[in-house]
Amino acid sequence: MGAIFRRELKAYFTSPIAYIFIAVFYIYSSLFFVNNNLYYGLTDLSSVFTNVFMILMFLLPLLTMRLFTEELRQRTDQCLLTAPVNLFSIVAGKFLASVCVFLCAMAIYIVYIVVLVYLAGGVAWATVIGNLAALLLLGASFIAIGTFISATTENQVVSAILSFIIIMLFYLIDMLAANVQIEWLRKVMSSLGFYSRYAEFSQGIFSIPNIVFFISTIFIFNFLTMRVLEKRRWS
Repeated sequence: MGAIFRRELKAYFTSPIAYIFIAVFYIYSSLFFVNNNLYYGLTDLSSVFTNVFMILMFLLPLLTMRLFTEELRQRTDQCLLTAPVNLFSIVAGKFLASVCVFLCAMAIYIVYIVVLVYLAGGVAWATVIGNLAALLLLGASFIAIGTFISATTENQVVSAILSFIIIMLFYLIDMLAANVQIEWLRKVMSSLGFYSRYAEFSQGIFSIPNIVFFISTIFIFNFLTMRVLEKRRWS
C-alpha cells in the first residue's frame, strides 16, 4: 500500500492537478473567509465551511477522475492487478493519496484560525473542530465515490461527470425527500442526504449516526471499487 500511495502522491504533484485543486480551494474559501469573517468581524467559521460544500462537489471529481482511468488508458491496469499486492492495498493507496492532497487544501483553515485568534482572541473551538471533522469526512466520502467511478471507465471526462452527478444526487436528495408523500420512502431518502448531516457538524453538533454514515459511505464505495478490480483481474 505504501508504494501505491507514494506513486499516486508523486503523480499528483508532478502534474498540475494537485496545484490547481489546492489553488482553487484556497481562493474560493479565502473569499468567503474575507467576506464573512474579516469584513464583519465574525469569529464563527461555520459559513465558510458550509459554503465550501458546493465547490467540493465540482473539485473532488476532478481530483479523482484520473486514479484508475489513467491506468486503463495507458493499459497499465493489468500490470497493477497482477502485481504481488492485494486489491485493498491498491484501492487504499490511491484513496489515501487523494485524501492527502485534500488535507493539504484543508490546511488553509489553520491560517484562518490563527488569524481569528490573533485578531479576536479566540474562536469557538467546538464548532471549529466539528467543522474540520465534517469537512474531512465529507471530502473522503466524495473521494471514495470518485475512486469507484474512476475504476469503471477509461475516460477521465466521463469519470468526472459521473462522479459529479452521483454527488449531486446525494446533495439534492434532501430536497427531493421533502416532496415525497410516502412517509417511509421520505425517511429513507432523507437518511441518504449528505448536506443535512454535514450541516449538523458545521453547527458543532457531533452525532454518532452522522459519523457512522460518512464512514460507511467511504467503506461501501471503496469496497465496490475492489469488486470492480477483482472482476477485471479475472476477466
